[in-house]
Amino acid sequence: MTKLPKNFPEYSLLYKNLNKKITDLQKQQRMTDDELIIKEIQSKIKAYQKEMNRIKSLFPEGFFKDKF
Repeated sequence: MTKLPKNFPEYSLLYKNLNKKITDLQKQQRMTDDELIIKEIQSKIKAYQKEMNRIKSLFPEGFFKDKF
């Protein structure tokens, strides 16, 4: 088995929470017609996805594939 990063449980929980937050924001985005709010939501989603990619890079390949 490949080595897991230090603070593995915290990163795993953070990844899960970011994934849930993105899902919630996508639902919120579909419910609004306000372009300013949509841009704000898209900006947040982009930032969360960037952080998720950073966390994903710390773990072995495919670690989060089937988990969330």
